[in-house]
Parts: sequence; structure tokens; C-alpha cells
Amino acid sequence: MSGAYEERAARVPGATVWTRTVADATDAAALVLPDGCMDLIWSEGRLFVAGPDTRAHPGGAGEDRRYAGIRFAPGTAPGYLGVPAHELRDTRAELADLWSGAEARRLTERIDAAADPAAALEALAARLAGAAGPPDPLLGHVARALGAGRTVTEVAAETGLGARTLHRRSLAAFGYGPKTLARVLRLQRALALARAAVPFAEAAARAGYTDQAHLARDVRDLTGSTLGRLLLR
Repeated sequence: MSGAYEERAARVPGATVWTRTVADATDAAALVLPDGCMDLIWSEGRLFVAGPDTRAHPGGAGEDRRYAGIRFAPGTAPGYLGVPAHELRDTRAELADLWSGAEARRLTERIDAAADPAAALEALAARLAGAAGPPDPLLGHVARALGAGRTVTEVAAETGLGARTLHRRSLAAFGYGPKTLARVLRLQRALALARAAVPFAEAAARAGYTDQAHLARDVRDLTGSTLGRLLLR
């Protein structure tokens, strides 16, 4: 089995369906970087939730294994799963620990038996989203504005939320406060630019960093790696 990763837009608005195989130690060592999102993940007898990350996590267990996941847009998964995001920050939580064990086992067995586990997982996510109703548009605005580089002060003013209220609602929706979310999304902007072959100094400036050294420090703090090494993965 050779390692492979694919993704596509999901039926759930703003979400992404992805599949991955881990075939050797190199594949398993791939890092999952902070992105402000939460994922519902199936992996051969397991159904678990990857909470919002503040640091990079290893991407696999080191043996041949298939994965399918739904990556939910920032701030949306807690409403679908019924769990505040901050309770899952930097964790990989079994669904059976969040819901009833019997229900989690039934869903896991259904996806295990499916000819296309990714499609079965997507159908589950669509049902959860339909039952929960539309995400809070105000929190969607917060995520989009911070992702576009607006400051926390600007976003607080735009939404009419005081600093404490914005922080409290951000913890429940995103897993951390707006300053941390802004930092994570700024890193993702810089990575996207660097992957598009934009020079590092220019990528840093366009993403909102003071300079390239500032970007390098943030990459090290949030991923434990360097920008050059991340681009080789």
C-alpha cells in the first residue's frame, strides 16, 4: 500500500471530505498543522473527533491504515456534535466518549461496512448538520474576518461584542480565543502563499507578519518545524 491523500468539497457547507492511507513510517510522520478546524474521522473500527489544535500533531499511527474524515469549517462542528470546542482542544476524542457508546458503535460499524467509508461519513455529517440547523452567522463572520487578516479589535467592533463576550463565544465555537484563532489563520495564510512559490519575506508581509523572522518564530512555535521543512512534506 502506498500513502495517498485526497480531498473534495463536502455536502455540508464549508466542510471538506478527505481520505488518506498511511503505508509506512514516512506517511505516519506527516504533521497535521493547526488550522482552526475540527474533524470527524473514521479509521477502520474507530470513529473519533480531532479537536481544534494549537500545535502540530503526528498524522498517523505507523501501520497500514485507511482514514476518512470530514473537516468542518471553524466554529461549525460544536453545534453538530453537541460539544463545546474548548473541551476538545488539542485532543483526539473517541466518539463513544462524547455520545452514548451504543450509538457510536452502531455508527462505526455502519461506516466500517460501507463500500465507500468517506461517502458514509459524509452522509452522517450531513444528517448532523441538518439536525443542528445553520451555524451562527456572527461566528462565521468572526472566522472569515480573522482569516482575512482583520484585527481582533476590528472584529469585536464589527460584531458589537465586548472583548469578554467575544472571547467566551470564541472558546465554545473555535476552541480558543480570537487572538489564538487569528494567529492560527495567519499561519495558514502564510503557508498557502509559500506553497504558491511566493518568497518567504513577501509571504510574511502579505500574511500580516512584521517580517520574515516573525513568521519563522510563529512557524516554530505552532508546528515545531521550519517553513522550509513544512514545504517539503
